[in-house]
Amino acid sequence: MKQLSSPSPLRSFFSTLLAPADVRIDGDRGWDIQIQDERIFRRMLLGGSLAFGESYMDGWWDCEQMDRLFTHLIGQHVERHANRVSPFVAMLNIARNGLMNLQSIRRAFQVGKKHYDIGNTLFQRMLDPTMSYSCGYWAEADNLHAAQLAKLHLICRKLQLEPGMKLLEIGCGWGCLAEVAARDYGVEVVGLTVSAEQKALADKRLQGLPVEIRLEDYRHTQGHFDRIVSIGMFEHVGLKNYRAYFSQAQRLLKDDGLFLLHSIGSALPTAYTDPWIDKYIFPNGFIPSLSQVMPAIEPYFVVEDLHNFGADYDRTLMAWWDNFQAAWPELQADYDDRFYRMWRYYLMSSAGFFRSHQGQLWQFVLTKPSKRGVYRSLR
Repeated sequence: MKQLSSPSPLRSFFSTLLAPADVRIDGDRGWDIQIQDERIFRRMLLGGSLAFGESYMDGWWDCEQMDRLFTHLIGQHVERHANRVSPFVAMLNIARNGLMNLQSIRRAFQVGKKHYDIGNTLFQRMLDPTMSYSCGYWAEADNLHAAQLAKLHLICRKLQLEPGMKLLEIGCGWGCLAEVAARDYGVEVVGLTVSAEQKALADKRLQGLPVEIRLEDYRHTQGHFDRIVSIGMFEHVGLKNYRAYFSQAQRLLKDDGLFLLHSIGSALPTAYTDPWIDKYIFPNGFIPSLSQVMPAIEPYFVVEDLHNFGADYDRTLMAWWDNFQAAWPELQADYDDRFYRMWRYYLMSSAGFFRSHQGQLWQFVLTKPSKRGVYRSLR
């Protein structure tokens, strides 16, 4: 009879660390981690969550149901416990975020080049026909396209758009909201992006509509607008720039205007972004808690409405994954297997973030303190 060797001390240590999250090493359930290279334990001890993600990209571990794995890990705050084991890694990230303005004007276009410019074809295959790269609204929708259209029209109704208004969109993506607002609500739109690829495609998609897409940082924008909207861009603003962001929005918004801010949020405050996400997906990004956002809003705006539908992001991300998987035979001519594993890790870890209820999705409706009248909320 073959005798099983005793597990290494590091394997035993990580088994103990994962136990409260009900995750087993080489277990037989879909969300258990399957180890392909024993060097992973030392690598994670030294490199924390960054090493965990990179080890997956390198094929050192696998998991059949990765979305469920991350739901377990994030729900039990395993990373926070792991930081006590490798405090040096955590302290470096805290110091980097605390000492540097990672979202300065000089660095503003880095995320465009790193993430949004990696290929319009990839995003066209993964997203729905509107090319909305943010959470859909699934209250009455049964598919991704319907959920994204519902989200876009919900935003337009919350903004009380009327023909002839001028709308500023801070972070316009490929022009999905601008198209709906201009075509269906008769408004003139100025859209801002830091991605050359987004602007190029948006310009083609929106020909003939009263829409201007600018490759421009919000801090450089001039003018006055009846309405302002920002969808999925606030995550790139950063704590050090929140007051400047809301101060600029107040200057740009007319006195009787409305500002809708649609942003990912965190149930708990944090001092830095996950280092793997920062390195491979959204450089210089930051996801705040309400307690980190509100002090920056209050000097400039009144919160008329706050709508949280973070659970809908889980369903949106899983739909994106289904589309990405279906398109992979076509996409793999331009992307290698390591990219495939990176993208899977990104989408599945994000789904787990929202499914564990640690991730939120907020829609604020904000007005200037001088605005009169009653704002009626919509759902």
